[in-house]
Amino acid sequence: MSAEAEGGEFRRRSWAEAAQLVVEFEQSGLRRKEFCAARGLSICYKRNIVSVTPQSLSQTPSDAVLIEFVAQLRAHVDTQQRELDYAQLKIRVLEERLRKQRIEKYGKRSETLSYLQLELLDLEPGVSSEEVEAESEREPLAAPAEDKPQDRPKNKLRRKHPGRNELPSHLKRVDEIIACTAGHCVCGQCGKETTVIGYEQTEVLDVRPAEYYVRVIKREKRACKRCDEQGVQTAAAPERILPKSVLSDNVIVDLLVSKYADAKPLYRQQAAIRRDAGIELALSTLDDAVMYAGELLVPVASAMKRELLVGTYIQADETPVGVQTHDKRGRNHQSYLWQYGWPGKSLVFDFRMGRDREGPRLFLGNFEGLLQTDGYKVYDKVGGPRIVHAACLSHARRKHVDAVKVNAKDIESAHVVALMDELFAIDRQAREKQMSHAERHALRLERAPELLDKLRTQLLAIQKTALPKSVAGQRAHNSA
Repeated sequence: MSAEAEGGEFRRRSWAEAAQLVVEFEQSGLRRKEFCAARGLSICYKRNIVSVTPQSLSQTPSDAVLIEFVAQLRAHVDTQQRELDYAQLKIRVLEERLRKQRIEKYGKRSETLSYLQLELLDLEPGVSSEEVEAESEREPLAAPAEDKPQDRPKNKLRRKHPGRNELPSHLKRVDEIIACTAGHCVCGQCGKETTVIGYEQTEVLDVRPAEYYVRVIKREKRACKRCDEQGVQTAAAPERILPKSVLSDNVIVDLLVSKYADAKPLYRQQAAIRRDAGIELALSTLDDAVMYAGELLVPVASAMKRELLVGTYIQADETPVGVQTHDKRGRNHQSYLWQYGWPGKSLVFDFRMGRDREGPRLFLGNFEGLLQTDGYKVYDKVGGPRIVHAACLSHARRKHVDAVKVNAKDIESAHVVALMDELFAIDRQAREKQMSHAERHALRLERAPELLDKLRTQLLAIQKTALPKSVAGQRAHNSA
């Protein structure tokens, strides 16, 4: 049989099988999915994929019918392939989101964990930070068989522990001498008393717990026993933050430092005072002290704000703060603290119940200097007509670092981070050499333009290849 005849026989046999299936489907009265399941078919075509009747299928088809049938089959296969490609891309995006959420959940140490290690941590009912750290120091779990050895993360060389740091010399030293036992004070050979020749010295950091006490303020009252008409003279009361409060100025200052510098809420401080000193202080007493101290600091904050607005440069950012309100029981209202500052100078916080444009518009007024932000859209229409907007490279870099965290094989995002690091190295060199503003500006003009061109080219390249909804794709579109 010739090759042409053999190919024709194969086409006729394939066509006959397809025709027989269509005839049986028409006679069965079943739905398409039921018919496919009963026959064990992995792919089942709709009835309209064949444009001829079942009666005509029993006859030898013409070349035109065969060509039409093959074209319909190819179109169906192409559709299935597109759906498969879309599903695979969607799975990749969802895996990136899941890995990012797990890293945010378990902390910075979890960035080095593999997908299998993160999955094991999710199975635990409660995982501490120590367990995450211990897991990050283990060797990665065995990867599936299809993974290539060169794609597996290499074991990092562990650095030797630098040893114990010396305690600062400005701290007061208190000697504690531990004497030898009686047996060590007598020579074992001659029986005479031994002599102290030195000490084995060890330094440890110690602390004296805070001591609460009652300071009794006694103001003298004086009167003349001979002249009753002169009345009684009493010494003036000392100035206090909250005059009629049971709390002294030192206690109020300690409350403020613990709350705002150490992030220790008042209810925890209340519990600590009850535990350490056995004193029961009402939470409202602590609240009143903090609120009154804040009112005293309002003029200081106003002066700092004026100092910022007469300058030429402001950094602005906002951070969410949960606030309890009467209309939302069981959950907090998300408010915001807006931060305005100049590095090394004033830093002012402005509390707002929302994140709309009203907050920065009222604070900045007609400011016409350089405003550096993270690109949040509410900053677009604030300030005076000559205000200059600047973006923040640190915020942009952080997003691309997230892309590398969720996909360690993302070479393009890693290259973006490396280019941004080179830009930061320019300013680091200027700081180390203590350059003036003019010298730093000249250094930037010399080295930054080439790096910025490379960075833009890399971001545009990522836009063409990365998924739009992937971490890398979103960051590239926002940064370019």
